[in-house]
Amino acid sequence: MDRIFFDNSATTRIDDRVLEAMLPFYRTKYGNPSSIHSFGEEAREGMVQARERAAFAIGASPEEIFFTSGGTEANNIALQGFAFANRKKGKHIITSMVEHHAILHTCEFLGTQGFDITYLPVDGVGAVDPDAVRSALRDDTILVSIMTANNEIGTVQPFREIGRMAHEMGVAFHTDAVQAITKVPIDVSEDHIDLLSMSAHKFHGPKGVGALYVRKGLPIRPLTYGGGQERNLRPSTENVPGIVGLGEAIHLGMREMEASVRSMLNVREHIIEGTMNVISGAFLNGARQRRLCNNANFRFDGVEGEAMVLDLDFHGIATSTGSACSARSTETSHVMRAIGLTPDQARGALRVSLSKFSTMEEADRFTKAIETTVKRLRSLAPPVPRTNGKEG
Repeated sequence: MDRIFFDNSATTRIDDRVLEAMLPFYRTKYGNPSSIHSFGEEAREGMVQARERAAFAIGASPEEIFFTSGGTEANNIALQGFAFANRKKGKHIITSMVEHHAILHTCEFLGTQGFDITYLPVDGVGAVDPDAVRSALRDDTILVSIMTANNEIGTVQPFREIGRMAHEMGVAFHTDAVQAITKVPIDVSEDHIDLLSMSAHKFHGPKGVGALYVRKGLPIRPLTYGGGQERNLRPSTENVPGIVGLGEAIHLGMREMEASVRSMLNVREHIIEGTMNVISGAFLNGARQRRLCNNANFRFDGVEGEAMVLDLDFHGIATSTGSACSARSTETSHVMRAIGLTPDQARGALRVSLSKFSTMEEADRFTKAIETTVKRLRSLAPPVPRTNGKEG
């Protein structure tokens, strides 16, 4: 039985073309890019091209792109680096209650360093109200950090409106775009973005490499110190093969974005309709329309998400209950709590996340398997009251 990977919000399969682009930088072009000989020059050229490609994808300039070890480090540099560099201007930061833990835990740390953090609530589908951002802005606000799209329920935030609002007040805007790159069009100038985080393994690149966009002239300081790489913002010998892989993956992702998004939307809708039509007591978490093309997050009355993940894995289908970063946690998802679900409802979440390689045949296998799984698990559990509605 061929296995199906429907956990692409956690990570994606590396594109074969990306791997091929990386291999020479392991085998023949393996020099240190800081070296002045030809081996170093070859490595440096690979990084230059990757930087240009990452910049082009979001409407930035190459000198505004800094390579990191992934989205988490990019988020930490963005928040900590900006906060500490600008603390004389103010100590107030605005974020939301549904951010990735890389943002929330960094904000918690900044709270211990004298910064005042406002955590904005969201509505029943996980969206931040731009008016709530406006109301939260203060004279001492220095940064607003709202994700482009949620990693669990797929809701795309009104990030453009929030960025414009922040700029009208002279406040910097950061967005965690890890889930959105190559799926949601982004232009850092038109969208009023000052800082943006991305991670290659979310768009068919390698793990362990990401990038941070920093608007030219924005005051920011490093978290670590060393040999001066990445213009001193992220010093360390660069992961050249990984950086080349990020560049190739984002290049392919942007070039093929229209067709890939259309394909994922079709498969996603097939899964949502097939699942909701055949299973009673099935609900969709998150926005119905304004959501990532590859995300479907369900909950089912009387069934726990973890049990569904394990049962579906028996059928050869990989899914998840939420963020892979907290998959082994016993706590209910902070995102599910924020959209108003009870603990029991939150524990019944199942995230199905697709990639450009996902097919209709795989979707059909999933809908058949989830019907069997839910029926079997419900037969083993005591009856529970059923809720009404199809969304939220």
